[in-house]
Formats: sequence, structure tokens, C-alpha cells
Amino acid sequence: MSTDSTLARTLHQFFLHYLPQQRATSPHTVQSYRDSLKLLLKFVVNQVGGGNQLEVEQITVERVLAFLAHLESARPNGASTRNVRLSAIHSFFRDLGAQSVQHLALSQRIRCIPFKRTGSREIQHLEQTEIKAVINGLDRATPAGRRDHALLSLLFNSGARVSEVVALKACDFRLASPPHVLLKGKGNKERTCPLWTETANVLREYLEEQHLAPHDEAKSVFANQCGQPLTRFGIRFIVKKHVRHAAAHVPSLRRKRIHPHSFRHSTAIFLLRSGVDLSTIAHWLGHASVNTTNKYLKVDLDTKRAALAKAKPLFRRTRKTGAWRKNPDLVGWLEAL
Repeated sequence: MSTDSTLARTLHQFFLHYLPQQRATSPHTVQSYRDSLKLLLKFVVNQVGGGNQLEVEQITVERVLAFLAHLESARPNGASTRNVRLSAIHSFFRDLGAQSVQHLALSQRIRCIPFKRTGSREIQHLEQTEIKAVINGLDRATPAGRRDHALLSLLFNSGARVSEVVALKACDFRLASPPHVLLKGKGNKERTCPLWTETANVLREYLEEQHLAPHDEAKSVFANQCGQPLTRFGIRFIVKKHVRHAAAHVPSLRRKRIHPHSFRHSTAIFLLRSGVDLSTIAHWLGHASVNTTNKYLKVDLDTKRAALAKAKPLFRRTRKTGAWRKNPDLVGWLEAL
């Protein structure tokens, strides 16, 4: 792709100025947008041919629709992933329309491509017995086992997103009483999450073992065996490995598809069942609106309905009573009084 083309200049402006400066977009979102647009451009290049020489006009509504269909059929991605890719495309063409009047009509047409409705997926969470089986089953005799123990303990305590955990530095922890961790969520919004004393103790020992000073702002807290920061995919691998190991002793885990975000769901449901109100849980998880947190209330209501179905009614009808019949003599006598 020519670096002098309108498309190249707009991409440069979009990633270096619009997203970080005007939108204050998080690095995680920037990376997601980059991957989405890279997939789109590769698809369009294959469609039109001609090497890497691509112009804005060649990214038509029809080709964007074909790209979205390709995601679901060939890759295959679900509707949610399709919508994530489309959101990045919408954002790019919104900026293109603002920067180039001649492309405003194209920008508007592409931004009119609708998101696909997605069905509500079942929330996969871990019950308390399952969480204990996963965390207590870790081999803490090895450095990797102690790292994973600290990692999974933090995931459950904080309900943090994986991207938030990946970005943690030692300076983000305050392990003196009252212990807490500073998390940077979506839109670079910061929030403070309290830590249980047990979690703080595990983290304190882990940080000391890693020789991470309390004010260290450089090194990532969780690293792989090569000393490189753990990625989202690395944490996903760790979670799946330990869940698979625990499933040998807890059969219910075999029927669940557990991933790092499942720990976040588990935290929310644990707090809800402990009597914590939805507003506090929303702040704990970093939800912009309590409406997002309401989905956990539905999960808890389903649990209550299941418990009610198993419970025996307090009052039972022991025999069938027949219909009341008039006694003419008795009624006549009463009326004559």
C-alpha cells in the first residue's frame, strides 16, 4: 500500500492521533482495531488484486459486507466477533468522513451497516467448590506454580479483565492494611479494588520472590519463563491448564468452557450471593452502567428457582375435597330463624 495514498494517510491519522489523543482509547482497544482493519485490508486486496496498491474507493459497502460474511463462514467467527470487527470499521470511516469531505458519502454508507443481533449467551462461572479445586490444586513447589497461584487468586478476588492484569506493575499494589490494587480499565478509567488479606499475603510473597520493589513502574508483575510479560493468550493457556487438571477431581468442570473471563463472572456472582448490592459490584468490576451488572442478577434468580424446585412445599393438600352441596332441610331451618 502506497504511503502517499489517502488511505495510508488516514490510517496514520487514525492510529496515531484520533484514537490515542481524541478518543483516549486504551492500548488494548487500539490493538483490537488494528487487527480488525488489517484483516479487512487483506481481504479487500485479495478481492481486487493488484498487489498492495489499495485506495479508499475500493473499500465499498459490498466488500465490507462480504468481509463480514467471510468472518462468520470461513474463519469462523461468531456474531459477537463480527460486531467487534464492524465497530472498528465504523470508527475508522467516521474519522475518514471527518478528514475527507469527498469520502463523506462512502463513510456514511459504511457506517449504516448494522450490527448483528446476538443471542444472550449463558454465563460460564465457577462455583466456590470449583474455584477452590482449581486454586488449591496448584503445585506451589515450583516458581510457575507460585506465579499461577498469585495470578488466579488475584483474578478471583478482583474480578479484573485479563487486559487489566496484563498491564499491572508492582507500583499498582498497596498491600499494607487495607490492601488494594489499582486497575486501569476500559477508556483508561482507573478504579481501586480491595483485596482480601489472604490474597494480599499471596501477592506480597510473590512480589518479594520476583524481587519487585513496591514502587517499581517498569516490570510487569506476571511474566513467563523467559521473563517476558504474560499475554492475554498466555493467561488463557494457564487457566485452561489448571481447570483441566482440577476437572479430574471435580466432574462438573468437565461440562464447562472456562476461560479467564469466567473468573470475572465468578467474582460477580460470589459478591451477589454474599449480599453485596449491584451498584457496588458494578464499581468493583468497572462497569460503566449498572445495567451491565444486571445480567448476574438473572443468573442468581435462576439458581434460586432451581433451589425452589427441589424444595418441598410446606403445605400439602392431603385429600381431595368434594364440591359443597346444599342441605335443603338445614338451609330452610336457618332461613326460618
